[in-house]
Amino acid sequence: MKPLITVLYVIVLLCISISMDAYGAGIDDTKHNLSVTGPGPVKSASEDRVCIFCHAPERSGSGGSFLWNKKLSKAHYAPYESSTLYARVGQPTGASKLCLSCHDGTIALGALKSERQEIQFAGGIRFIPEGPTKIGTDLSDDHPVSFVYDSALAISNGELVDPSSLPRGVRLDQERQLQCTTCHDPHNNSNGDFLVMPNNYSDLCKMCHRKKGWNTTSHAASNAAWNGAMPDPWPNNEYRTVAENGCENCHMPHNAGGNERLLNYAYEEDTCLVCHNGNVSDLNIEKELTKPFTHAVEDYNGIHDPTEDFTYKKSGKRKHVECADCHNPHWTNPGASSGAPEISGALRGVSGVGVSGQQVPFAVNEYEICFKCHADNNYVSGVPVARDLEQLNTRLEFDPSNPSYHPVMNQGMNADVPSLSPEYTVASVIYCTACHNNDDEEGLRGPHGSRNEYLLERNYTTQDFTEENSYNYALCYKCHERSSILADESFSSHRKHIVDERTPCSACHDPHGISATQGNSTNNSNLINFDITIVQPNSQGSLVFEDTGMFSGSCSLLCHGDNHNQKQYP
Repeated sequence: MKPLITVLYVIVLLCISISMDAYGAGIDDTKHNLSVTGPGPVKSASEDRVCIFCHAPERSGSGGSFLWNKKLSKAHYAPYESSTLYARVGQPTGASKLCLSCHDGTIALGALKSERQEIQFAGGIRFIPEGPTKIGTDLSDDHPVSFVYDSALAISNGELVDPSSLPRGVRLDQERQLQCTTCHDPHNNSNGDFLVMPNNYSDLCKMCHRKKGWNTTSHAASNAAWNGAMPDPWPNNEYRTVAENGCENCHMPHNAGGNERLLNYAYEEDTCLVCHNGNVSDLNIEKELTKPFTHAVEDYNGIHDPTEDFTYKKSGKRKHVECADCHNPHWTNPGASSGAPEISGALRGVSGVGVSGQQVPFAVNEYEICFKCHADNNYVSGVPVARDLEQLNTRLEFDPSNPSYHPVMNQGMNADVPSLSPEYTVASVIYCTACHNNDDEEGLRGPHGSRNEYLLERNYTTQDFTEENSYNYALCYKCHERSSILADESFSSHRKHIVDERTPCSACHDPHGISATQGNSTNNSNLINFDITIVQPNSQGSLVFEDTGMFSGSCSLLCHGDNHNQKQYP
């Protein structure tokens, strides 16, 4: 029988050889040639056989998958985990287990089944050296392997290609499991990193992944290149543009800095800012985040989760803000908004909270994104101005059923606002970012950072006894013409209050709005909600404004020592 076994063994080796020739020139000129002739730094001190380090010769009597010749690790591995992972990932199996017999670093490179003694390596190396090829036993920072990839998984995930559509070179094993060999061909390094196909423009990633919005996103289309200033945004490959790097702008398939979702860096914002610092993208967000008032993404790490629910404040839910709370890197694009309040391309694909407080999978309006942290699930702990009616829920402040509100969710209630600048009408709707924005009007738009408190685009002074000028009330004068206000065109005593008495706009007006759950159209029209550190009850204990018609009303209050008791205007 022995001659028959020998013939069969020769046939198997011939098949392996033919297979190797079909997919490349073999391993001789790659780092997987661990023989004395190998081109890499890790190689045997004397062994000249190339295949011996993985495949058993006939005399060893070894068999099994691929005639495997390496001893296998008995290590317990920490598998990849993620809240957005639909697959069940356990301990490595199949070809992945074989790859890890070198790459987990627990088995000596020269520990072969066919050899009585361990093969010695040049320089005294025994185990795979520290570096990117040492995967280790912690696989939580590596692309998951050894899980069943079938049509059911593709359907449940919604962003995976049905495995029946995978090309011939991207293979699952006989158990329909995705393994290391799905992406890597250990015999052929013609594509670099032993990949089964080139991955520029993320062509290999896209064989399995079909991310919604990706085909139109800037990260898939931009030809922006690195200007050479450190740090290098793409240290792991030679691709030179954003489009060519594709997924690898943000993700690292092995030894990722941020385990969950395999981000390049442990701190989420570092993954974004390595390009958005002016060295690749013209959108220098890092510069904005150095200003005194910011959405402080650098203060939080590991809290944001794509599956989190913003509709109410859960017990133990921690305050945070991350780039991905407002921007979806798989969807973001340079498309313009069709007009307020609809989002622009920069905010596409982001979740939100709707007008009724419900979770919105994909926000349509800008305020829905803001409401995630500034509405029912509010992370702001204090009001900027002490009001007669205090409210932290901006969704309630802007509700169109309110007695008054700035027109963020809908056009305003007031049919006659003579002070409006020419670009606005009473039918206009504005964004939250009409007020909360970069203080540099010529700079990058968005509420990333400002020199003004509360991330305001322009100065808004709320201190009593403030001198009226175009700077102190610049935010108000952005939309309301100063000349009209000082001419008393909408209220007969505007000038008396803000010029003569030096009373700030905020003493009477609450710029967001007054919730219908607290106020009414008689007492809280025209955004009236007094700053109680300035305006206090009168001698009769009254602190009230009454709307008596267009441009008319009465006040009962105490302000600057002047006791008003149903004082009429005009």
